[in-house]
Amino acid sequence: MLKTLLLIFISLNAFALEISLQGAKENHQPYSTFHIKDEDKFLCQEFKDDFDAVSKIVCAFPKAPSQKIKKLQNNFFEIDTEIKNKTFFLVIKPYQKMKLFSIVFDLSKEDTTFSADIKLSNHWMIVGYMDEMPYLEKHEYSDAAINFPFTYAKDMLPYVGSLDIKGNPVYIKKVGDVTEYIKIKKYYEEKNYEFTLELINDIMKEYPNSLFKAELLFYKIRAYSKLDENDKLIEAAKEYLREYSSDENVAEVLSLIAKSYTKLGMNSDGDYFFDRLFSEHPESIYADWCYIYMAESLEVEGSASRARTLYEKVLSHSNDIDIAAEAAFKLARNHMANSNAKDAAVQIEKIVKAKPEYFSSIDIYKSMDMMYDLADNTQLIQASAIAKALVEKMQPVEDEYEELVRNVGIWLSKTQMKKEALLALNKYLELFKDGMYAQEVQIAKDALFFDVSDENASVKLNTYDKLMQEYQNDSIGNKAIYEKAKLLLQNERFAEALAMEQELLKLNPQEYQDTQEIITQAAIGTMKQALNVKECNSVLLISSQYKIELSDEWDDGVYECAMKGADFALAKKMADKNLKSKDIQHRKKWLYRYIKVDFATGNYSNVIEASKELVALIKDDENSEYKDVYRTVFDTYHRLENQQMMIESITELIKAYKDDYRDIERYVAVMAVGSEIKDNNMVIEYGEKIMGIQESSDSHAQSPFVEFALYQAYSDKENYNRALEIIQSLDAVELSKNNRAIQKYLLGTVLEKLWRDDAAQKAYQAAIDAEPGSAWAELAKSAKAL
Repeated sequence: MLKTLLLIFISLNAFALEISLQGAKENHQPYSTFHIKDEDKFLCQEFKDDFDAVSKIVCAFPKAPSQKIKKLQNNFFEIDTEIKNKTFFLVIKPYQKMKLFSIVFDLSKEDTTFSADIKLSNHWMIVGYMDEMPYLEKHEYSDAAINFPFTYAKDMLPYVGSLDIKGNPVYIKKVGDVTEYIKIKKYYEEKNYEFTLELINDIMKEYPNSLFKAELLFYKIRAYSKLDENDKLIEAAKEYLREYSSDENVAEVLSLIAKSYTKLGMNSDGDYFFDRLFSEHPESIYADWCYIYMAESLEVEGSASRARTLYEKVLSHSNDIDIAAEAAFKLARNHMANSNAKDAAVQIEKIVKAKPEYFSSIDIYKSMDMMYDLADNTQLIQASAIAKALVEKMQPVEDEYEELVRNVGIWLSKTQMKKEALLALNKYLELFKDGMYAQEVQIAKDALFFDVSDENASVKLNTYDKLMQEYQNDSIGNKAIYEKAKLLLQNERFAEALAMEQELLKLNPQEYQDTQEIITQAAIGTMKQALNVKECNSVLLISSQYKIELSDEWDDGVYECAMKGADFALAKKMADKNLKSKDIQHRKKWLYRYIKVDFATGNYSNVIEASKELVALIKDDENSEYKDVYRTVFDTYHRLENQQMMIESITELIKAYKDDYRDIERYVAVMAVGSEIKDNNMVIEYGEKIMGIQESSDSHAQSPFVEFALYQAYSDKENYNRALEIIQSLDAVELSKNNRAIQKYLLGTVLEKLWRDDAAQKAYQAAIDAEPGSAWAELAKSAKAL
């Protein structure tokens, strides 16, 4: 067969994962193979479309690789990766056709093979092809067919027995097999399983009829189990069960052979020996061990929930602490593999309380793997308990000792067990002052200050400042910022806490979730303190910047500051929230304030409507502190140039205040309306009031406008004598030259009407003298010449 091989090889090692992509040709047809290998067994599964063609293959791993795997592809495959719920997936999609195979047997090492349908394997191969699968033919088999294993012979290598340190053969002297049997037990207890097997083989060769043959074979089976040499174990166990079926160790042997079969994926054979054990030795502790082995097998097959049920059964049934510890540990691993770290931690806690030495009795790296898995999933108390249990069985000179002591302290420092953490951290610093983790441990110890310090506020604040300086842009420095701000709040030093705003905002919001609340509370406290001392600028600044809303008791102060600082929006907000009060006095106050805000902002329609309600509430109270609303109403109509309502509202104003100097300009405005509409009576009424107010106050702010208007009104009504009195009253008032010229001209005019010509001539001359070049002087000259 003509075959041209084109090889493309890509290899990647990450958490012991190895993948390789190869291309070749068979009978001029290209094909490709994709191999996936890992130290631990993993699941790969085909997914088919509606036409029974493989649409994709997915392989799942419990851990993600340490380095990123880029997308791979050739003419047959596209290989991509995904991470979901901490599970790493390889996703293979075809460009042509593909088929998944599990690689169970290593034919370079094994001489027996059979068709194995398994779900978990250390090695999977995917073949991509065009039309026909290369090298393989597809055959249909009956479901009733027997799957016989295929064994082929191969030449055995020469056997070399035990050698001494110089490489010379070791000859066992025939001194009896008792001593050697004792050595075997000693080697086994010391976990020196290779020497155990070697010595057993030598003894059985030297003493083929030994009285200890059953025990030798039994320890051989045990050693094979420890070394995970399942094929050899099965062979030895079959011999043992055949020859020594009534031996006291049969139950254990049944459990070990069943376990080996399941590890090899030969579940039906394993089930046979499980059934024998359960039926022949139901009360043996090895029945419980077998439940554990069965659970392990189920996990390999992917039946995690069924395995979990068996582990739980063992825990509820067994009174043997070793079995219970083993079941609890494996149940914890089951939970961890299914992303249920909390339940895993519960099982580890049981072992910690009942038999902490278990963790050092098994493979230390299995214990450490569980320890780190728990730590990675925030189960730090249980993780540190495993580390502590391992430390107690180790010497400081051992490789892992320093790392484990560090773990206890660091992990506990992140839990509520702060005092225990401090003890562990101090222990590390005493033993490893210049150790690999010394700086990290010192930092963790400093961080514990926040939790174990009993010092007063002043000392704490000074320490926080020191930590902030020493650990800038570090987690401890950040914690110091956070704790200092909280302590300042607790001691009502709100302005200082608020001054830390920018530092607080730089903190990680995921870690310090209430920093904004701290800033808000600091702002509220600062604002209240500012209100108490009437620092309105601070009040308005904080209110605007932080959008602070204080409780109702602070509304008065906020309103007053808002009006003082012309923050009418804030003032209106304070008024709005109080308008619906059922307390009449409270409502009157806030209606009045509402009117003031709207008047200041030109919302005159609101002023008019609200004023009506307030006036109705105070009309029977002559001394109401809110009667100033009458002035606001008049001023509103004045601004709206509503002359009719000005006239009506001035009447109510006079009733409330009589003739008050503060209303003199309002009278002037009404008098101006009278002048505009030619209502001399109105001009006279309010003009007289103005003159009366000015005389009583010895102030002439409205002169000579008022006098000129009154003079004209009286003249129009031909009351020349009163017009004369009004115009003469200006003689005592200081006027500008132009106004004096006007006054004297008008005086001359009214004197003329009263037939007092001489006096009129003098008045005209006075007008000319007051401002010779003015228009009024020219009028006076003309009048004088007549």
